[in-house]
Amino acid sequence: MDILFLIAGVAVGVSLTFLIFRVQQRNNQESIRTELIQEYEAKIRELERAQARDIRYASQQSTTKSRAILKGKMAEQIAPLLPGFEYWPADARFLGDPIDYVVFNGYSNVKDNAAGDNDDETDENLEVVFLDIKNGRATLTAGQRQIAKAVNAGRVRFEVVRVSEDGTIRAHSWPLRANSR
Repeated sequence: MDILFLIAGVAVGVSLTFLIFRVQQRNNQESIRTELIQEYEAKIRELERAQARDIRYASQQSTTKSRAILKGKMAEQIAPLLPGFEYWPADARFLGDPIDYVVFNGYSNVKDNAAGDNDDETDENLEVVFLDIKNGRATLTAGQRQIAKAVNAGRVRFEVVRVSEDGTIRAHSWPLRANSR
Protein backbone atom coordinates (compact mmCIF):
# COMPACT_ATOMS: atom_id res chain seq x y z
CA MET A 1 0.00 0.00 0.00
CA ASP A 2 2.86 2.32 0.67
CA ILE A 3 3.95 1.74 -2.85
CA LEU A 4 0.54 2.74 -4.08
CA PHE A 5 0.68 5.94 -2.05
CA LEU A 6 4.18 6.54 -3.32
CA ILE A 7 3.11 5.98 -6.94
CA ALA A 8 0.03 8.12 -6.42
CA GLY A 9 2.16 10.85 -4.79
CA VAL A 10 4.65 10.78 -7.65
CA ALA A 11 1.79 10.87 -10.16
CA VAL A 12 0.17 13.82 -8.37
CA GLY A 13 3.58 15.57 -8.09
CA VAL A 14 4.33 15.05 -11.77
CA SER A 15 0.82 16.24 -12.70
CA LEU A 16 1.11 19.32 -10.51
CA THR A 17 4.58 20.08 -11.87
CA PHE A 18 3.27 19.64 -15.41
CA LEU A 19 0.29 21.94 -14.71
CA ILE A 20 2.44 24.56 -13.05
CA PHE A 21 4.91 24.41 -15.95
CA ARG A 22 2.01 24.79 -18.46
CA VAL A 23 0.54 27.75 -16.58
CA GLN A 24 3.97 29.36 -16.35
CA GLN A 25 4.56 28.69 -20.06
CA ARG A 26 1.18 30.29 -20.94
CA ASN A 27 1.99 33.26 -18.73
CA ASN A 28 5.38 33.62 -20.50
CA GLN A 29 3.68 33.40 -23.91
CA GLU A 30 1.09 35.95 -22.84
CA SER A 31 3.86 38.20 -21.52
CA ILE A 32 5.78 37.88 -24.80
CA ARG A 33 2.58 38.52 -26.76
CA THR A 34 1.85 41.63 -24.66
CA GLU A 35 5.41 42.91 -25.15
CA LEU A 36 5.16 42.38 -28.92
CA ILE A 37 1.82 44.20 -29.06
CA GLN A 38 3.25 47.11 -27.06
CA GLU A 39 6.36 47.20 -29.24
CA TYR A 40 4.33 47.27 -32.48
CA GLU A 41 1.90 49.83 -31.09
CA ALA A 42 4.87 52.06 -30.23
CA LYS A 43 6.21 51.63 -33.80
CA ILE A 44 2.79 52.50 -35.21
CA ARG A 45 2.61 55.66 -33.07
CA GLU A 46 6.11 56.65 -34.23
CA LEU A 47 5.12 56.05 -37.89
CA GLU A 48 1.97 58.14 -37.40
CA ARG A 49 4.07 60.97 -35.92
CA ALA A 50 6.53 60.72 -38.82
CA GLN A 51 3.67 60.76 -41.32
CA ALA A 52 2.11 63.83 -39.69
CA ARG A 53 5.54 65.54 -39.71
CA ASP A 54 6.04 64.64 -43.40
CA ILE A 55 2.57 65.93 -44.29
CA ARG A 56 3.27 69.24 -42.52
CA TYR A 57 6.62 69.54 -44.33
CA ALA A 58 5.08 68.70 -47.73
CA SER A 59 2.32 71.23 -47.11
CA GLN A 60 4.87 73.93 -46.21
CA GLN A 61 6.95 73.08 -49.28
CA SER A 62 3.87 73.18 -51.49
CA THR A 63 2.88 76.56 -50.11
CA THR A 64 6.41 77.92 -50.56
CA LYS A 65 6.60 76.66 -54.16
CA SER A 66 3.13 77.97 -54.90
CA ARG A 67 4.11 81.40 -53.59
CA ALA A 68 7.26 81.36 -55.71
CA ILE A 69 5.26 80.44 -58.81
CA LEU A 70 2.72 83.17 -58.12
CA LYS A 71 5.50 85.72 -57.58
CA GLY A 72 7.07 84.64 -60.87
CA LYS A 73 3.75 84.94 -62.72
CA MET A 74 3.18 88.40 -61.23
CA ALA A 75 6.71 89.45 -62.17
CA GLU A 76 6.09 88.28 -65.74
CA GLN A 77 2.94 90.39 -65.98
CA ILE A 78 4.31 93.60 -64.49
CA ALA A 79 7.86 93.44 -65.86
CA PRO A 80 7.18 95.97 -68.65
CA LEU A 81 6.18 98.50 -65.99
CA LEU A 82 9.26 98.03 -63.81
CA PRO A 83 12.36 100.24 -63.95
CA GLY A 84 15.03 98.81 -66.19
CA PHE A 85 12.68 97.22 -68.75
CA GLU A 86 14.42 98.11 -72.02
CA TYR A 87 11.36 98.30 -74.24
CA TRP A 88 8.33 100.54 -74.50
CA PRO A 89 5.57 98.67 -72.62
CA ALA A 90 3.09 99.37 -75.41
CA ASP A 91 5.33 97.38 -77.78
CA ALA A 92 5.31 94.26 -75.58
CA ARG A 93 2.65 91.58 -76.13
CA PHE A 94 2.22 89.03 -73.35
CA LEU A 95 1.93 85.39 -74.42
CA GLY A 96 2.78 83.60 -71.16
CA ASP A 97 3.62 80.27 -72.76
CA PRO A 98 5.95 79.05 -74.15
CA ILE A 99 7.62 82.45 -73.84
CA ASP A 100 6.37 85.46 -71.95
CA TYR A 101 6.52 88.26 -74.51
CA VAL A 102 6.93 89.12 -78.12
CA VAL A 103 8.21 92.68 -78.20
CA PHE A 104 7.73 94.67 -81.38
CA ASN A 105 10.48 97.09 -80.42
CA GLY A 106 9.86 100.44 -82.09
CA TYR A 107 6.37 99.56 -83.32
CA SER A 108 4.70 102.41 -81.43
CA ASN A 109 7.02 104.91 -83.14
CA VAL A 110 6.53 103.28 -86.54
CA LYS A 111 2.76 103.30 -86.07
CA ASP A 112 2.65 106.89 -84.82
CA ASN A 113 5.14 108.30 -87.38
CA ALA A 114 4.30 106.25 -90.46
CA ALA A 115 3.61 108.54 -93.43
CA GLY A 116 1.35 106.69 -95.81
CA ASP A 117 2.29 103.18 -96.87
CA ASN A 118 6.03 103.70 -97.39
CA ASP A 119 7.27 100.64 -95.47
CA ASP A 120 10.88 101.12 -96.56
CA GLU A 121 11.24 104.28 -94.46
CA THR A 122 10.68 102.49 -91.18
CA ASP A 123 12.11 99.00 -91.82
CA GLU A 124 15.26 99.62 -89.79
CA ASN A 125 13.37 101.12 -86.86
CA LEU A 126 11.50 97.93 -85.95
CA GLU A 127 12.85 94.86 -84.22
CA VAL A 128 10.99 91.72 -83.10
CA VAL A 129 12.23 90.34 -79.78
CA PHE A 130 11.18 87.07 -78.15
CA LEU A 131 11.45 87.74 -74.42
CA ASP A 132 11.08 85.55 -71.37
CA ILE A 133 11.00 86.85 -67.81
CA LYS A 134 12.70 84.79 -65.10
CA ASN A 135 12.59 85.29 -61.36
CA GLY A 136 15.46 84.33 -59.05
CA ARG A 137 17.53 81.44 -60.37
CA ALA A 138 14.92 80.11 -62.78
CA THR A 139 16.27 78.92 -66.12
CA LEU A 140 14.82 78.46 -69.57
CA THR A 141 12.82 75.30 -70.12
CA ALA A 142 13.92 72.85 -72.80
CA GLY A 143 11.20 74.17 -75.10
CA GLN A 144 12.27 77.77 -74.53
CA ARG A 145 15.87 76.85 -75.35
CA GLN A 146 14.68 75.26 -78.61
CA ILE A 147 12.75 78.43 -79.50
CA ALA A 148 15.86 80.55 -78.79
CA LYS A 149 17.93 78.28 -81.04
CA ALA A 150 15.36 78.52 -83.85
CA VAL A 151 15.32 82.32 -83.62
CA ASN A 152 19.12 82.55 -83.50
CA ALA A 153 19.39 80.22 -86.51
CA GLY A 154 16.99 82.44 -88.47
CA ARG A 155 14.24 79.82 -88.66
CA VAL A 156 11.61 82.57 -88.34
CA ARG A 157 9.13 83.75 -90.96
CA PHE A 158 6.11 85.96 -91.32
CA GLU A 159 2.93 84.51 -92.81
CA VAL A 160 -0.40 85.94 -93.82
CA VAL A 161 -3.36 83.59 -93.55
CA ARG A 162 -6.43 84.42 -95.59
CA VAL A 163 -9.88 83.06 -94.82
CA SER A 164 -12.01 82.95 -97.94
CA GLU A 165 -15.77 83.34 -98.20
CA ASP A 166 -16.22 79.54 -98.23
CA GLY A 167 -14.26 79.19 -94.98
CA THR A 168 -11.09 77.73 -96.43
CA ILE A 169 -7.71 79.01 -95.33
CA ARG A 170 -4.65 79.77 -97.40
CA ALA A 171 -1.32 80.77 -95.94
CA HIS A 172 1.15 82.97 -97.78
CA SER A 173 4.72 83.70 -96.80
CA TRP A 174 5.73 87.35 -96.71
CA PRO A 175 6.55 89.18 -98.87
CA LEU A 176 3.39 88.42 -100.78
CA ARG A 177 3.61 87.99 -104.51
CA ALA A 178 2.13 90.91 -106.43
CA ASN A 179 -0.86 88.92 -107.72
CA SER A 180 -1.78 87.45 -104.28
CA ARG A 181 -2.25 90.73 -102.40
